[in-house]
Amino acid sequence: MNKVLRLYLLFSIALSLSTPVMAEEVQVAVASNFTAPIKTIAAYFEQQTQHKVLLSFGATGKFYAQIKNGAPYDVLLAADDVIPKKLEQEGAAVVGSRFTYAIGRLVLWSAKADFVDPNVLQRANFQYLALASPKLAPYGAAAIEVLTHIGLAKSLEAKFVQGENISQTFQFVSSGNAELGFVALSQVYFNGSLKSGSAWIIPDKYYSPIRQDAVLLTSAKDKAAAQAFMSYLKTPKAKAVMSAYGYRF
Repeated sequence: MNKVLRLYLLFSIALSLSTPVMAEEVQVAVASNFTAPIKTIAAYFEQQTQHKVLLSFGATGKFYAQIKNGAPYDVLLAADDVIPKKLEQEGAAVVGSRFTYAIGRLVLWSAKADFVDPNVLQRANFQYLALASPKLAPYGAAAIEVLTHIGLAKSLEAKFVQGENISQTFQFVSSGNAELGFVALSQVYFNGSLKSGSAWIIPDKYYSPIRQDAVLLTSAKDKAAAQAFMSYLKTPKAKAVMSAYGYRF
């Protein structure tokens, strides 16, 4: 082997070893309640891996319909454990990829200070009570469970204002269009403190655990960025962000 050829081969090998893995985009459908933490988690993930995360927010029920109709998502971060399991069973998600990334918590919240306490629903001194659609959003279904548990589902029904998802529900309350509403704790809480207004954190015994599952969609089964993102959700750094917003595991 001549000297020129030897140098060429050595250069080629060195270049191949130094070239980073090609960065990819990963498209993630995210339940609205998880908006704040996932923005931080995605930023950390991008810094560490150089992959790009494209986030879409909405109701889990609507994401299910979009995925079944061919929407190009790679990962679903649902607000429940029912839809991801259903997608697995129907062949739209990778069997064995599903796991619970967080357990959500429900809170009755008002933008007004000193308005909400554990008895505010019984007093019913408000015009509107906001909640997410029980058919589309697991947090809405949990709100109905709470009202049923305390025997007020029927008597307060005329005051309901329903959002398509938990973000829209939060907007109803934060804007003052509804005096109070059932929202995700993560929307009003950070690092152990309520960010504004007044709230009653609903006791866990009043509703079924809101187990939020992640699942890798079939179209992304061989996509390195999507697989890496799923793994990153399990890291201590990602879990610390979730904890700061009140999620449990």
